[in-house]
Amino acid sequence: MATFREDPYSAFNFLVSLNDGQESELVGGFSDVSGLGVEVSYAEYRNGNEKVNTVRKIANTFKVDDITLKRGLIGSTSLWEWLNNVSAGAHEPRLVVITLLDEARNAVASWELRKAQPKKWTGPALAAKGGGEVAMEELSLVCEGCKYS
Repeated sequence: MATFREDPYSAFNFLVSLNDGQESELVGGFSDVSGLGVEVSYAEYRNGNEKVNTVRKIANTFKVDDITLKRGLIGSTSLWEWLNNVSAGAHEPRLVVITLLDEARNAVASWELRKAQPKKWTGPALAAKGGGEVAMEELSLVCEGCKYS
């Protein structure tokens, strides 16, 4: 699905959907998605009879960084309920799909987070000083794989 073009895409048009195994659900609009990243670990290895005095780097395991979703508090409790169920011992991994959209709202790239689970929920910072800030909630996710397309 990744679509090439000369100008980079804007980072403000995207969708986040959570799939619980039965259906995919758009859970409100998120204002931020951060932490998309994959890191590969390497083992150092050298034969005793190597002619060059350096080690080889051999890829082994990889890990996916924690992903943080932020959104304005909208009254939906689905993210909180998911975290609550997992913290009570339920095993509820989900497929989370983050889709980048172009200016015409066509999908141009997506990231599939396989076996995503909630790690941490952070509620809004509340202050009575009369500012016009939006009450924001954050959800940090862990996952076992990331597919980019």
